[in-house]
Amino acid sequence: MREHAVPPMHLQGVEAVRTTIESMDRPPGPDMRSVTGLNIDGPHGSIPIRIYRPHSAPATDAPALVWFHGGGMIMGSLDSFDRMAREVSAGTGAVVVNVDYRLAPEFTFPVANDEAYAATEWLVAHATDWGVSPSRVAVGGDSAGGGLAAATALRARNTAGPRLLQQILVYPGVERRQDRPSMREFGDSPLLSAGDIDWMKDLYLGDDPATDDEYGIPALARDLSNLPSAIVVSAHGDPLRDGVEEYGRRLQDAHVPTALIRYPGLAHGFLMQTATVSRARVAMAEICALASARFAATANDLPG
Repeated sequence: MREHAVPPMHLQGVEAVRTTIESMDRPPGPDMRSVTGLNIDGPHGSIPIRIYRPHSAPATDAPALVWFHGGGMIMGSLDSFDRMAREVSAGTGAVVVNVDYRLAPEFTFPVANDEAYAATEWLVAHATDWGVSPSRVAVGGDSAGGGLAAATALRARNTAGPRLLQQILVYPGVERRQDRPSMREFGDSPLLSAGDIDWMKDLYLGDDPATDDEYGIPALARDLSNLPSAIVVSAHGDPLRDGVEEYGRRLQDAHVPTALIRYPGLAHGFLMQTATVSRARVAMAEICALASARFAATANDLPG
């Protein structure tokens, strides 16, 4: 990217980065038993979702994962994250519900958070209709989607909502930019810069941190106890790394069963690179294997 003088995202603008992510050439993902697109009712209008059922999932009582794609809250779609959703579904053996939440700056906080939570509630309420076990539902996501997954887990706990089996947080956006060693070392990354982070957070949350709460910024949550078990994934070359890992350690300190994994030699967004980067493929396989093992547990193993 540096060789081709690709400017940072915040200098390109919203439309340009949306065009880039949607036009990227990606090989097709794994074949599924079925892929179903539909719209569900949400608090801000209908929400498009895409439901992936892998060949390995049983016809009834299958585990399920509500997945929120990355893109800094300003870009990404069901199409641009179709390959990732297929890989996660095939790797975990779970029915994956990919959620096409509304994007900023057209729709600001709490719209995407509300839609993430609404989609999770919808799946639990309609679990048996889709051959899913309501006691084996998880949330997960990458980058901004990981932040939405963390917030959904907090909201479900706080409101006595759906009882989730696990949360899968892949380099999640859980805080605004902080002065951390990883931010100082990798804050000029061509993949994700410090300026990009500020720009995208401001577009969704606004530019006044005093208005933030734990749903917009999960790291603000004072109490992380009694949350579902977690897989928290970081990349060594990611400016978000240290904030992600601190959130994982806080989950551990709150006695939440948490696997905290750092991948060397990789940068932010590596799950989008499984077609070309072998370490990304290994990471995908390992993350999915951990999630699959947790899905195999019984409802009695749920924390809290």
